[in-house]
Amino acid sequence: MKYSSRYTEMDREALMQAVQMRMSERRFKHVLGVEETAIALAERFGESPEKASIAALTHDYAKERSDEEFQLAIERGSYENKAELLKYGNAIWHGLVGADFVARELGITEAEILDAIRLHTTGAAEMTLLDKIIYVADYIEPGRKFPGVEDARVIAFSDLDQAVAFETKHTLSHLIEEEDPVYPKTLETYNRWVAGIQ
Repeated sequence: MKYSSRYTEMDREALMQAVQMRMSERRFKHVLGVEETAIALAERFGESPEKASIAALTHDYAKERSDEEFQLAIERGSYENKAELLKYGNAIWHGLVGADFVARELGITEAEILDAIRLHTTGAAEMTLLDKIIYVADYIEPGRKFPGVEDARVIAFSDLDQAVAFETKHTLSHLIEEEDPVYPKTLETYNRWVAGIQ
């Protein structure tokens, strides 16, 4: 894919290299799977494939950073409820805080792309088409193997809102089963997309 330089000064090859340098081979393979899926969903639902590609390639850019690096970024940044945010770990930080690493280090400042990175693990009550695409693509990319993933893939290409609901419901069930903390935004996503509270 040829980038227009509207969203990043880098071409796709340069962006891929910058991302690859920041992660393990396994993580990079996942990122490429998310990109492939995000582009297909963008083409299916009328979003810019270029924006989908950039958001997908950078969604896990900060995933393998140390907790210390995240904690420092949170303490120095302008995040709401810092004390609360610090209680959560990488699963939340790599999206929410990771978007700021992407902006600072890769020079990507398009708000819609950064928001899609921020929300890719938690979702939100209000989501743009790009937010939904990255949220769902991360869940159903070809490397994912878990019970129900094939159903999720079928749903994703027929109804993106239903795919958001499916993913959110299953993610929340998993967190409860594992007795993991649930980030408030995940509950907001559940209430809006699964329970239908507007």
